[in-house]
Amino acid sequence: MPDTAHERVPDLQPDPTVDRRFGQFSVLVLVISVAAALLVSWWLPLTPSADLIGIGLLLVLAFLVVEQVSVNIDVRGGVSWTISFTEIPLAIGLFVAPFQVVLAAHLIAGVGTLLARRVQDRVLYNTGAEILEITAAFSVFTVVGSALQGTGPRWLAAFTGALSAPVASTLLALLAVHILGRRMRFGAATRLVSRTLVLGLVNASVGVVGYEVATNVAYGWPLVLALLAGVWALYFAYSGLLREQRDLEALSEVSLIVARSGRRAAARPATGQDAATAVRTDDWLGVANRIRDQLGAARVVLRLRFDPQAPMHTVVAGDELPAEPEPAERADALLRLPGSHVRHFRRLDALPEIRHALVQRGAQEALVVPLRSASHLLGVVEAHDKLSRWRGFGQADLRMIGTTASHLATALDNRRLLATLRHDAYHDPLTGLHNRPGFRQLATELLATHPGSVVLRVDLEVQPAISDALGYAWYDRITIAAGRRLRDALGEDTPLARLEGGAFAALLVGADFERAHEVAELLVASLSVPYPVDRLTVEAGVVVGYSSPATSEGVVFSDAAGAPRDGAGVEPDVDELLKRADVALRAARSGGDRVRAYAPSMGQMFLRRFQLVTQFRQALETGQVSVHYQPKVALPSREVLGVEALVRWVHPEFGRLDPDEFVPAVEAAGLVDALTDFVLDKALVRIRAWMDRGLRIGVAVNLSVRSLANLDFPELVAGALERHRVPPELLTLELTESGVMADPQRALPVLRGLHTLGVVLAVDDFGTGYSSLAYLRQLPVDEVKIDKSFVFGMGSDLGDLAVVRSIVELGHSLGLVVVAEGVEEDTARDQLAAMGCDVAQGYLISRPLSEDRLEAWLRARTAQARGLRDETVLTLLS
Repeated sequence: MPDTAHERVPDLQPDPTVDRRFGQFSVLVLVISVAAALLVSWWLPLTPSADLIGIGLLLVLAFLVVEQVSVNIDVRGGVSWTISFTEIPLAIGLFVAPFQVVLAAHLIAGVGTLLARRVQDRVLYNTGAEILEITAAFSVFTVVGSALQGTGPRWLAAFTGALSAPVASTLLALLAVHILGRRMRFGAATRLVSRTLVLGLVNASVGVVGYEVATNVAYGWPLVLALLAGVWALYFAYSGLLREQRDLEALSEVSLIVARSGRRAAARPATGQDAATAVRTDDWLGVANRIRDQLGAARVVLRLRFDPQAPMHTVVAGDELPAEPEPAERADALLRLPGSHVRHFRRLDALPEIRHALVQRGAQEALVVPLRSASHLLGVVEAHDKLSRWRGFGQADLRMIGTTASHLATALDNRRLLATLRHDAYHDPLTGLHNRPGFRQLATELLATHPGSVVLRVDLEVQPAISDALGYAWYDRITIAAGRRLRDALGEDTPLARLEGGAFAALLVGADFERAHEVAELLVASLSVPYPVDRLTVEAGVVVGYSSPATSEGVVFSDAAGAPRDGAGVEPDVDELLKRADVALRAARSGGDRVRAYAPSMGQMFLRRFQLVTQFRQALETGQVSVHYQPKVALPSREVLGVEALVRWVHPEFGRLDPDEFVPAVEAAGLVDALTDFVLDKALVRIRAWMDRGLRIGVAVNLSVRSLANLDFPELVAGALERHRVPPELLTLELTESGVMADPQRALPVLRGLHTLGVVLAVDDFGTGYSSLAYLRQLPVDEVKIDKSFVFGMGSDLGDLAVVRSIVELGHSLGLVVVAEGVEEDTARDQLAAMGCDVAQGYLISRPLSEDRLEAWLRARTAQARGLRDETVLTLLS
């Protein structure tokens, strides 16, 4: 803000319109003031005298002295002007000098001070204001003196004349504020005028009393000097208190600006820009201007570092920096200062490198203070060239800028830490991509303005055996590499996130399904390239599912509790789009595809699957789930050796369900243990019932891969056998070939435990999975079951016939019983018998039967063979 005794106008930000309006107003003030001065000069003509020169020089000296001991009053709303002792020499001048001499002395001291301080943009206005002050003072002094002539003291005229000068300049300043479009409340204006009157009253009283005492009291000059000294001491005490108050206000205002800027930055969405860099230049310019106003500096420069890897961001308040390029940060002596305390440099006595830095800035002197945290340089604050005093920056200025810089450093460090925390909250620490919350926030913002967008769900699939062998550190390296490939393929502007594990998500803004499919194919090609791990190369599978708000019709949404709800007429949010993309991804995986778009029918499938999973336990308890049995007979004797237990579910809403529909869903939901326990218990109950009737019929129960991963499973089976009093050889446990061979090392301890119990172990669907003779030889299994797809094709496909024959021969060579599934024709049965296959199972023998129908089937189609030890053997009749 302006800081001289005559700068009673607002300090404005550079604005061509305001500058032009202020210039026109200044010219008008000067013209009116000169015209008024000429009129008063004609009214009060000058009478030359030899004493006028000396009196004039003394008045010039007096006005110069009071100019140097002035203090600024800072008013909210952008107004600043100065309080000084101007009324004291003015009051004396009214007594001892004519109007023209006092006016000349005031102009010489005031305008000369402005020019010496290089304040040129307001010379016209301040010249007019000074002329107006003297003109108003002499006009009031003459009028009041004429009215009091012979009836009152002359000092009263001088007192009122001196008091009218600050009133006139204050009213002129308020008029300038109004013309320049700056708002100022009535209360603030009233307080300002009242303070001016009080201080003017004090100064005028000192001037009048001093003159009267000096001229009318013997040895009065010492009393006047004592009075001036007391007033001067009181002034400096008041000035110090006022300076401290203004410093505290400035510090509070700077803190508020930084806090508001921080709140606005924290409220921004989690884009690629951090909260610390998401700053408004206006906020920092406001901080720089407030520091400049408080210091009375020609220029304040804030150099702030928001990114450790980026150069400092520069904000300049006041005079512009020189046009020539600034030196590099490492070569600038003022930017390499150690510590965090304030330095005061003058070009005249500075070291060469400091002098060079000041020359680069076009500054004669500078206050410089680094902004530091514990280990980081956050920025530098520079104040150039003091305007308000001859002596330049003082100790009060050093304290003020040091305290303000300390607060700024704390605020910037807090914002840096907040930005780090916010970045960590919205980004994945492994890949640096967004995490799920960050992707949700960013995608929600973009979908609000770009509803025609597509959400992609990308899953990177690495074989568990590979990840276990390499370890989690190597798996993380593969995940990081996959994230980089995704970023390179999609570009920096595409929102991309790592959700968990090897699952990624991306938002294609403004894309349709055709474009999304092309991008998905590109991602599959990019991510499927083998990943180098030291000297190894690891292959990974990739599956992509994608969805869009355009497919919202008939979509299933979830409520707060996670239960599905009807999505008709509701715009899907990001979480729902991710769920739908995940449904599409699962559909692609189950269908053997690499890319699949979401369709509304998938949503209904998801709802049905969700209902099946959530209702399964209740179905077990209410009897909706039951066990059917399919007989197995020996070839060629056709003796009934046992049955296979097959689960069935009659749903009250969906009717009879295919096991291929609900068993995978139950297994994926982690409920397969309950299903296994249920079927095993039913099977053992059935075996015990047959044993109580004198029949030895075994039951085969299918196991899940999950059971093979449970090391306690053999103990659970042993407990069940003991509880139902069933010999282990009557229980057969069937395991799919793919389930065993996927991780034979993990399955082997469980299989050995079951084999030790004496339970019969069978490998189901043999020939369709990861057939490995080496592992098959190591596994303690007793049977292999030929997959029904080969048995179906034996009559028409020589290749299937060859496969069946090979499996029979392989099983016998390993000492295993061979069972053929899917026997539906007499020809197939006869061919299997001719090959030496041991057991047949299929619709030719019987469909799966409920317990009641199985009992009827046994009674109708079997006869008891007598004379065979203690056991009863059932033989199938023709």
